[in-house]
Amino acid sequence: MAEDVLLVEHLSVAPESGDDGVIALVTINRPDKLNALNQDVMSAIKAYAKKVETQDEVRCVVFTGATPGPAPEGRRPKPNAFVAGADIAEFAGQSSKEIYPIFADNGWEAIWGISKPTIAMIDGFALGGGCEVAVACDLRVASDRSNFGTPEINLGLMPGGGGTQRLARLVGLGRAMELVFTGEMIDAAEAHRIGLVNHVVPAADLMERTLALARTIGSKSAATMKVAKATMRASMETSLSEGLTVELDAFSALFDSADTAIGVDAFLSRQAPAWTHK
Repeated sequence: MAEDVLLVEHLSVAPESGDDGVIALVTINRPDKLNALNQDVMSAIKAYAKKVETQDEVRCVVFTGATPGPAPEGRRPKPNAFVAGADIAEFAGQSSKEIYPIFADNGWEAIWGISKPTIAMIDGFALGGGCEVAVACDLRVASDRSNFGTPEINLGLMPGGGGTQRLARLVGLGRAMELVFTGEMIDAAEAHRIGLVNHVVPAADLMERTLALARTIGSKSAATMKVAKATMRASMETSLSEGLTVELDAFSALFDSADTAIGVDAFLSRQAPAWTHK
């Protein structure tokens, strides 16, 4: 069933404080297929991206992949995967006219369009479309057993979910070209070195470290966070002078917001701010 391919769990930002904010832990749930992206997954991601915009209690969204279950007797266990790529079986025999509308309205853009902070929690393979899911998020935390790559070139294809654009902006054109042109994988340490991931941690600590980051972000003003995210995104699409104007306009407008007044007053009185989150 399509509704089973995406699992959503809400985890409290700060249960001891009485704050009703939550972190949304969103799990792509096809472990038997290494969480490969098919149309059911894409539809579920697009639907969730719309829904989360209406949920004021959600302060940060963490995307991850389901952990594989135990292997049947006599068979090797499946490896861990964030998302091992797109489900290639769905593309076989398709023409450009059939593929274009599928990729024109896709889950990668839905994730990219979420106004709240997003984090990819990566354990294992993040290849092809899976690497593009990670890059569509704002931040990436990876286990030390993770691997990244854009192997589409080995199928006579190239990335089609933002990999030629967002990846290049994240790690630089030369490094992105090498990944796309060779189709080779890199490990988590190399991904961190080139700026593809923000943090690499032991696999046993991945959940704890990712949720700690999400809770730190979730404890800030949700209204200000949206403005900061949108303003920083503008830097990818404008010149420096235009971006500075966008920043000045957004920064100045915050002085008319309730949360800025709350934050300044709390700082001056040396108290914890009680954000409106609206």
